[in-house]
Amino acid sequence: MLDSISRREPAAIAPSVFPFVPSVSLDTLWFQVAGTLCNLKCTHCFISCSPTNHSHEMLTLDDVRARLAEAVALGVREYYFTGGEPFMNPEMLVMIEETLRQGPVSVLTNGLLLTPERSRRLKALSDGSPYSLDIRISIDGYTSEANDPIRGAGTFEKILSGVRNLAEAGLNPVITVTEACGDAASADGRSRFLEWLREIGLARPRLKILSLFRIGAEEQRLRAYESWETLRGRTLTTDESEKLQCSSCRMVTSKGVYVCPILIDEPSARMGSSLAETLRPFELAHAACFTCHEYGVTCRT
Repeated sequence: MLDSISRREPAAIAPSVFPFVPSVSLDTLWFQVAGTLCNLKCTHCFISCSPTNHSHEMLTLDDVRARLAEAVALGVREYYFTGGEPFMNPEMLVMIEETLRQGPVSVLTNGLLLTPERSRRLKALSDGSPYSLDIRISIDGYTSEANDPIRGAGTFEKILSGVRNLAEAGLNPVITVTEACGDAASADGRSRFLEWLREIGLARPRLKILSLFRIGAEEQRLRAYESWETLRGRTLTTDESEKLQCSSCRMVTSKGVYVCPILIDEPSARMGSSLAETLRPFELAHAACFTCHEYGVTCRT
C-alpha cells in the first residue's frame, strides 16, 4: 500500500507576494559608464561608489556602441550616462557624441571634472546635435556647511566651479539635490535653492529633488528600510505600473543589463545579457521599489 505521503496531490506553487511591473516599452536606456568608480565617497550614495569600488567596471566605447545598435531596433527614445563619476571614463566625450546621433542625452555628474575646456567641448557637442544634451550636477546644499559633510571637505567650491564653467560655456545644467539636505524637503528650502542658483549665474535655474534610497552608504549613514517599507501584498493598477520607471527603462553595466539604475548591486535585478531578453515583467521585491512607488521617484531629468 502506498503511504500517505506518496498519495498526496502535488502542492500548488504559491503565487508571489510581491507585485510585478510589466515591461511596457523600452523608452530609456541607462549606461553605468564609469561602473562604481567615483572620485568622491558620498555618505548617502545608494551604490556606495568610491575610488576603490570595482563592483562594476567602466564600459568601453565598443560596449556602448553595441548597446546603441540594439537600442535603435527596440525604439529607445533617450539615453543617460551615470556612474560612479562618468567623466572619469576617458572615452566619455566620444560616447556622448555618438549617442547624440540617436537621441537626447543626459549625463549625471558630481561636477568636479567639468573644467572650462571640457565644458566648451560639451557645448560644441550640444550645438552639433539635433537632440538635447543635459548635464545634471549633484550637490547637497547651497552652503559648504550643508554639502561638505555629505560629499567631502572642499567639494562645495569645486562643484560650484563646475556649474559656473558650464554656464560660461553656454549650457544650463540641471542641479540635483537629495533629501539628505534638510532644506530640500520644504517649499521654502526649494525656493531658496532656486534663488541661490540665480545668484551664482543660472538665469533659468533647473532644480531636481531626489528621495533617498536607504541602501548602500545611506543605510550606514542614517538607517536601513523598516520592515513595513515594502510592496509585499500590494496590487498595482495599470496606471501605477506605467508610472514606474522600470516599466520602460533598463540599465547597462559591465556585468549585463539590470532592471534600473538603483538596483545594480542586487543580483536578482540583473535581467540578461542583451536588451531584448530583459523586456519582461520584474518582481518589485526590493525595499528600494517601495521608495520609487510611494514617492513617485524617477531618475529621469
